[in-house]
Amino acid sequence: MTGSARPAESALLPSLRQLREATAQLPLGLQITGVTQARTTRDQLLAQLDDYLIPRLMQQDAPLLVVIGGSTGAGKSTLVNTLVGEEVSRAGVLRPTTRSPVLIFHPGDGDWYAGDRILPGLARVSGPGSAAVEDDSNRSLRLVATPFIPRGMALLDAPDIDSVVARNRELAVQLLAAADLWLFVTTAARYADAVPWDLLHTARERATALAVVLDRVPVEAFGEVDAHLRHLLDQEGLADAPLLVVAEVPLIDHRLPEHAVAPVRRWITTLAEDANARAEVIRATLTGAVNSLQVRGNALADAAESQERAAWDLHVSVDAAYGQARKTIGNELSDGTLLRGEVLARWQELVGTGELMRTLESRIGRVRDRVAATFTGRPSATTRVETALETNLEALLRDAAERAAATAAGAWFTRSDGAELLAAAGQDLSRAHPDIGARIGDIVSAWQIEVLEMVRAQGGDRRQLAKLASYGVNGAGSVLIVALFAQTGGLTGGEVAIAGGTAVLSQKVLEAVFGDQAVRALAAQARASLLRHVEILLETDACRFRDLLYAAVPTLGIATRFRDVLRDVQAAR
Repeated sequence: MTGSARPAESALLPSLRQLREATAQLPLGLQITGVTQARTTRDQLLAQLDDYLIPRLMQQDAPLLVVIGGSTGAGKSTLVNTLVGEEVSRAGVLRPTTRSPVLIFHPGDGDWYAGDRILPGLARVSGPGSAAVEDDSNRSLRLVATPFIPRGMALLDAPDIDSVVARNRELAVQLLAAADLWLFVTTAARYADAVPWDLLHTARERATALAVVLDRVPVEAFGEVDAHLRHLLDQEGLADAPLLVVAEVPLIDHRLPEHAVAPVRRWITTLAEDANARAEVIRATLTGAVNSLQVRGNALADAAESQERAAWDLHVSVDAAYGQARKTIGNELSDGTLLRGEVLARWQELVGTGELMRTLESRIGRVRDRVAATFTGRPSATTRVETALETNLEALLRDAAERAAATAAGAWFTRSDGAELLAAAGQDLSRAHPDIGARIGDIVSAWQIEVLEMVRAQGGDRRQLAKLASYGVNGAGSVLIVALFAQTGGLTGGEVAIAGGTAVLSQKVLEAVFGDQAVRALAAQARASLLRHVEILLETDACRFRDLLYAAVPTLGIATRFRDVLRDVQAAR
């Protein structure tokens, strides 16, 4: 932040709100490398925006919030109870002791904490007294007003950063991110432990104001321990952090004697009484937190882009599987495959190829009468042709859908992200949808009706067509379907000759009724209609995969928009 607080606040606050919204929308649903850390970073960034940055910018003159954190057994609760003069935070040998956080403030500052400006995600429990009211859910904040805390400052006793309870550890990190200043409590025996230093590294990276309490220091070790810890702080770039040493002394009524906590009380009182010093601490921490958004935000944007790339790869594999299914169907609709076996036999039975071919060779003009007599006199044969065609077509579509589902699922299963989505699907995606048979039946029936409507529309008011149409999807419709499928690319041996004759016969029959140009138009129209139905069928089945994918990564381009918002925040500092 630059310049005075108020001008910076007016530009920065809306930018931070936009960043909060953009962060919540980041797609991190796919199980890819680094996603666990990315989700943690996202959650921590959201918490800091909600718990600290946005509320602090809204009310920069609110009391300074000092969060007291530290390792298990460091003596935080004992220190707090001593400073306050009453038991407001449970201390003892059982672990964990502090379960829910306790916010302690002067009664005159109570209005600042009447709402949920501080830690809005935690429920409020008011009143002093026994810590027995603490909520094991770790999602409540106990408010304690006491005159022993100077005005202009509040203390927040947090759970242990290395608690045996995971929810306590998570809450401790969240509370530290909400602090204007960390009062970090460690002991002479544990100040070099790894866990405390991990959080001290975070304080340095975010430029959070920090003071360290070195508790339970034997009097004879004061100089040695104090010097070593100061050396470690200097190495970590934290040499400016005040170091407050508390001697190891016997407790009196579970509290430290006043002389032992005098360095800490003096530091708190001095800071609380100096409004400029408090404002400077707030400004330093606020500036550091905003500056740290760039590094964390860029890491999140990188993670989101990785998610988008992975989602695209999964999407492409589904497209490829179902695209191949569409291609296979298209080929088999035109290579004669559908006219194998039963369809050819029924077609011969229906039309009587030999006789009709001889009729066509002698006098093509009499074909109309022959077709009409054939269709009106042998409806049962027409039905058998239709049934055979339906059976073959339905088998083709089902086989293609099953192979597409198996291929798509197989491609996903080889990847950790895809395998996790498949496991969460609640159904076996390696097979087509359970009701695929019914869907295909509906498609074929609808398409056959459309073919007849095409024939009717082409035939107009011709008397012959009126007779044929009276039988439903049969007659000229069946001839058109056979003509559409009667190619020889997929047939062998004697089937080629039969199918070739079938194609010529069907073509001649239709041309005799409608004319050659109309027949070509009808065939193209019928094929296009069937392929549209096929497209809908396969797309519906593929959506089972896409729905899972969209739930994990709703849309592409979010990472780019997130970077734009991040730049706006930096520009408004």
